[in-house]
Amino acid sequence: MSKPLNIATINVNGIRAAHRNGFGDWLKEHKPDIITLQEVRAELKDVETVFADLWPEANIYLDEATAKGRAGVAIITELTPTRTSTEFGDPDFDSKGRWLEADFNINGETVTVVSTYVHAGEVGTPKQIEKYKFLDAMVKRLEELKDTKTVITGDLNVGHTELDIKNWKGNLKNSGFLPEERAYFDKFMNEIGYIDIGRREHPDEPGPYTWWSQRGQAFDTNTGWRIDYHLATPALAAKASNYLVHRAKSYDTRWTDHSPVTVDYSI
Repeated sequence: MSKPLNIATINVNGIRAAHRNGFGDWLKEHKPDIITLQEVRAELKDVETVFADLWPEANIYLDEATAKGRAGVAIITELTPTRTSTEFGDPDFDSKGRWLEADFNINGETVTVVSTYVHAGEVGTPKQIEKYKFLDAMVKRLEELKDTKTVITGDLNVGHTELDIKNWKGNLKNSGFLPEERAYFDKFMNEIGYIDIGRREHPDEPGPYTWWSQRGQAFDTNTGWRIDYHLATPALAAKASNYLVHRAKSYDTRWTDHSPVTVDYSI
């Protein structure tokens, strides 16, 4: 592949709704090589129907959630992976619909692309316990992959620093910005050595945000969160450029409550 490998990560908030609301127009304009999707919330036959219309040449790799209509992650591409895997965490831990890996041979190099959807969590409930279990499993898997060319993409449902949330002071006790959650991201970056491509490209500025609450005027006032990431191993981060958050022009032109995040990888 002579041109850079363009990878997009998108929480579609339901692939069928995104399709109805304009996802196809964005896809036609930007044409990524690989798309990682989160919150697909559909069965394989429904995803196949969507992409038969939008990108009929693409291969679809989907990990459906155990609970119908919830979560779900996918990797969509015309490339053919040499390996796919949904194994993640301890055998008794239900990670279905939240972790999908695919290896691709790009110019003789193996590149691992992960689509992941971390639990939203809720303080004081079993949902938060599940979130910490998932983050524990991430620590282990990121350690195993750290010396490869790997990018972890997706909705990680944590703002790492005060730059990642507009109203960070009001969220210190809420899931998504708890000190305990943010400590995992310290470990990902500072201890294991992954590079947050978005923060590397925007080291000192708030955002750029990737998700806005549906309540109030959050989108119009840009009261957002940066929770959709490209976390790359050093070997792959060295080849990354052109980080871009594709914020919709206006509230009424959005086709999901997140923005696609794209990065070029020159391999």
